[in-house]
Amino acid sequence: MVALDGSGQFQSIQEAIDQSSDGDTIRIKAGAYAEDVTIHSKEGLRLIGDGVDQVTILGLRRVGSFHIGKWPYGATDIEISGLTIHEHGGLALGIFNGRAITLRNVRIKGQLFGQEVQGVQIENSVIGGSETTGVSFVDSQAVLVRNLIHDNDHGVKVAGKSHVRLDHNVITRSLFEGVVVTDEAQAVLVSNTIVKNGGGVAFLGHSRSEVSGNIVGLNKVGFVIGPSSRALTSYNALYNSEGNFLKTGSPPLPAPDLKADSDLILDPRFVDPGLYDFRLRTDTPLTRIGGFAFLGALPPIDGSP
Repeated sequence: MVALDGSGQFQSIQEAIDQSSDGDTIRIKAGAYAEDVTIHSKEGLRLIGDGVDQVTILGLRRVGSFHIGKWPYGATDIEISGLTIHEHGGLALGIFNGRAITLRNVRIKGQLFGQEVQGVQIENSVIGGSETTGVSFVDSQAVLVRNLIHDNDHGVKVAGKSHVRLDHNVITRSLFEGVVVTDEAQAVLVSNTIVKNGGGVAFLGHSRSEVSGNIVGLNKVGFVIGPSSRALTSYNALYNSEGNFLKTGSPPLPAPDLKADSDLILDPRFVDPGLYDFRLRTDTPLTRIGGFAFLGALPPIDGSP
């Protein structure tokens, strides 16, 4: 156990990690930990904090308060939960050269960046406040499920040769696009609510994406699709102020021909978008469509379709 008041075996998270063996669980008591934390050359390690409002990692000297994996070393089967990671030097959490990394019930205040990592799972977490991108993956494989990604320059960026799935996330208040898929990346976007951003989703480079069951609304634009990218869309609801389907350009050009027959252009009827309540009202038209009980990440307000 780690505790700043000396009641545990360690007062430093890094010391506990350094002294741990593969398969250990490290419990972190409440406190603000002003230190740089790195996990590498470990397997099966669990870090469990007392809660996102109780445990905060602030960083100290390095860019990135928390690193998982390290070249040429890696980290395998690592699980982090119940804590908040603050950015330091423009980066909060960096994941490098690792495999089977799970983040559950964490708060990231700043950027989460992953490169050459496989089997990353980020779920039920809150990621926001980056002056660049909230979540960025390069040459990686990851799944993001039921997260709130908010108040970043860009919400999520999928680049290089990454394979990333976004499932039931709310992505909001990005200065620019909520999601960017570029280079030779492949992305699957299913049942996300991508709302009140500068733009919705941009498919660029030679990327390949499957996009189904999402709500992309209250942005300036919906889907922007580059000439060499491919985005197969179905059963998405779009409701954007300057266009729903566009081709890249300066400015982007309207391209209604890119709309799939099953995509919908209509008001989703959120409970209170002004207060960022993106649950669907009971009178929403977005239930029982194309095999989806409801479109987007959040169910109707009464909890039933």
